[in-house]
Amino acid sequence: MLTSGGAPFETAGGRAVSLRPATEDDYEALVRVYASTRADELAQVTWWDDAQKLAFCRSQYDAQKAEYEARFPGAQYDVIVLEGKTAGRVWVGRDEKEIRLLDIALLPEFQKQGVGAVLVGALMDEARSEGKRLRHMVFMLNVGARRFYERLGFRVTEEFAGYLHMEWTPEGDET
Repeated sequence: MLTSGGAPFETAGGRAVSLRPATEDDYEALVRVYASTRADELAQVTWWDDAQKLAFCRSQYDAQKAEYEARFPGAQYDVIVLEGKTAGRVWVGRDEKEIRLLDIALLPEFQKQGVGAVLVGALMDEARSEGKRLRHMVFMLNVGARRFYERLGFRVTEEFAGYLHMEWTPEGDET
């Protein structure tokens, strides 16, 4: 099970990945993680200075977090730690039928190192052991994310409002 404070996970490269519950003290680091996911988009907004872009990211992060807290009141909000450094965030909602990967984001310097794969793999193991489906939404234009989830066995179940709703089920698992 993907839990805060549990034993560290190990990436394919042998690096230790762990989770810890996000706290108010993590706010600026989590805004920085969120801002990194919007960097390409905001690079095109040349009429805003860096302070305006940061203010926008803070407001969007706050809105996103409030939406998730309202829709998934018991969700798990964790900071991803790679060898002692804040590497990203992972937010997970659970109910009796499914596990919902609400959000996972890694700072660019920690991407493509197996961190996402090991964490999503742990959620897949949890879903398999509990007989639940694992669901996630991917922005339609994020081709790399779509490929990543498809490689792991997720399939698109719906396209809605610019997002692909993707699902992995133990029944569809080929392992």
